[in-house]
Amino acid sequence: MTRSFPEDFLFGAATAAYQIEGAAFEDGRTASIWDAFARVPGAVISGDTGDVACDHYHRYREDVALMKRLGLQSYRFSTSWSRVRPDGGAVNAKGVDFYSRLVDELLEAGILPWLTLYHWDMPQALEEKGGWTSRDTVERFVEYAATMHEALGDRVTHWTTFNEPWCSSFLSYTAGAHAPGRQSVRDGLLASHHLLLAHGRAVQELRGRGAEHVGITLNLTNAEPVDPSDAADLDAARRIDGQFNRWFLDPVFHATYPGDIVEDIRLVDEAAVEDLRCAVRDGDLATISTPIDFLGVNYYHGEYVSGRPSPIPVPGGDAPTDRHIASPFPSHEGIHWHERGYERTNMGWEIDPAGLTRLLERVSAEYAHDVPLYVTENGAAGDDHLADGRIDDAQRVAFVHDHVAAVRDALDHGVDVRGYFYWSLLDNYEWAWGYARRFGIVHVDYATQERTVKESGLEYARIIAARAVDGEAADAAPGDVEPEGLLASS
Repeated sequence: MTRSFPEDFLFGAATAAYQIEGAAFEDGRTASIWDAFARVPGAVISGDTGDVACDHYHRYREDVALMKRLGLQSYRFSTSWSRVRPDGGAVNAKGVDFYSRLVDELLEAGILPWLTLYHWDMPQALEEKGGWTSRDTVERFVEYAATMHEALGDRVTHWTTFNEPWCSSFLSYTAGAHAPGRQSVRDGLLASHHLLLAHGRAVQELRGRGAEHVGITLNLTNAEPVDPSDAADLDAARRIDGQFNRWFLDPVFHATYPGDIVEDIRLVDEAAVEDLRCAVRDGDLATISTPIDFLGVNYYHGEYVSGRPSPIPVPGGDAPTDRHIASPFPSHEGIHWHERGYERTNMGWEIDPAGLTRLLERVSAEYAHDVPLYVTENGAAGDDHLADGRIDDAQRVAFVHDHVAAVRDALDHGVDVRGYFYWSLLDNYEWAWGYARRFGIVHVDYATQERTVKESGLEYARIIAARAVDGEAADAAPGDVEPEGLLASS
């Protein structure tokens, strides 16, 4: 059975500046927190950096041409704060001009530019002044947002303030797994508040300048108990849901932090909670909950948790680096992940397309209400190998089909979801994993920068061309039908 999508439904793909651009210190760009973190011994597998990455800074025209061949309707990209306002200071005209040229190239190709202001690459100079634990960083971010709108607001209509603030706060300032690598409950809490405050302030700034569509992207999950009748399992699921989902959804939509989670964290670190209380000033939560025009939902996998340890080892997603990594969850004692027999990706993440449908339904019913949703990231890392000019990534072919179908299910259930962006367009720098993991529907040979569309890219191109998913597509031989010209390397 073929299931069609609405005419205005957007199919796109996403990337992030530090992961693909390269040109790390060209044309006035200065170090970001990821440039600094990647040089910390043991922080990133093989000591990989984003200095070159996919060289998109020099190859953006061929990459946009590739997007057009795939049929992408929209491209979600991020701008580099360190390129646009190096060290958080004065505007760098050459950095702004790069994004202006990129936007013009996209529009000429008939592709909607979808701009994300922050995908984790704060200028290192601002981190040295406190980073996201400092309220002053909020002001610097609003200046940066204004700069981007002044330059591109005549052509860019869709603006995302932040990508995955959970990662930019708890994974980065509490766990230390990502830049800047701090390991502090207090710092994670303060970072989360200032990120959200900067979001609210930026929404107000952009809307005041006439921006048409402004929102935020949150990475969200389904936290599910192993035994729904067991109090400890239910509590484990509640705490994961609260620290991962509700910590960001509640302030954005309800102007409050989840009280149960605040009390959970108080039991762990009362001083950290008191510092957060002092940081939340009158009017902050009202600013954070400034109405948005859309919510971006990033979904990769669910959480299957219990109050009891698992009898068998359960794969995790942390990069096996030499640095000690703490838990990103301030209240994590007594929470244990379990196996439920699902197929897993090369990241060790379980594959659960139906979980995407459940998540979209839950977010729509409990939070978004009249705010449209977009799946702004969804993807799978695979053990990809180029052979005879092809990459047969059968697991990802099924992943793409089945998750697009899961979005179609959500539409059938009445959820106002208006677009799907695959992560990622290109294989790229996967943060602490360096170049050891590949998420792209396009293979990148990092030595030659040659691009080759994978079988999953062909599958996605077919879905976009048909504006539909077919019930048999996930099991079909992906090489049977190829959009003209897509297999040619570039």
